[in-house]
Amino acid sequence: MRSEERTTTGKTEKRTEFGAHARIDAELNSAVERLIATGGKDGILPIVQAGEPVLRQKAVAYDGQLSAKTLERLVKVMRTTMLEAPGVGLAAPQIGLGLAFAVIEDHARDDEDDPREIADLPFHAIINPSYEPVGEETRSFYEGCLSFDGYQAVRRRWLDVVARWQDEDGKSHEERLHGWPARIFQHETDHLSGELYIDKAEIRSLTTYENLEDYWCEDPVPKAAAEQLGFEL
Repeated sequence: MRSEERTTTGKTEKRTEFGAHARIDAELNSAVERLIATGGKDGILPIVQAGEPVLRQKAVAYDGQLSAKTLERLVKVMRTTMLEAPGVGLAAPQIGLGLAFAVIEDHARDDEDDPREIADLPFHAIINPSYEPVGEETRSFYEGCLSFDGYQAVRRRWLDVVARWQDEDGKSHEERLHGWPARIFQHETDHLSGELYIDKAEIRSLTTYENLEDYWCEDPVPKAAAEQLGFEL
């Protein structure tokens, strides 16, 4: 998810481990090491764009296929790539890797009145993530994607979700997310099922970055865009 789009309560965690009988997939591990190496000394990987099959395939659950060292390096290079883009989330399929894995991070700006309810979201590597809505409230805002570069569109998402994931150590986490952090988590988790945000966006809202800046960025709630471009909020 792109950074222009941007608390957590009820946090619980418990210790688990990636499958008791999981084994490192030597071939995959080597392929990931080669992928990491393409980032060079800066550790910045190319981000694949819409139309590449990997973005439309269901990612394989992570169950310890990589060595701890390779996983650590992968987390680092994905974070570097995300921040450089700049973005607030990056899923493994976006770097051409079909594993159920993503990184997320966003930091609050000084605007308490922003209706998008942007809030600080510390860095997380989220492995095998899932979410379910809490209640029925939704919000519609402009949203972008690093793999659909150059455009944004209005996407309706759940306002509150219960997010679940594992970290690099195999520890399970469950946390209630609200507002923009919830949107980021939904966006990146959807990538792992082969979904792009544009699939369920208001297509008539689709705009280039330049036109978003020129016409629609003054009010985060896209009421004027809905009226003039002809879509419903």
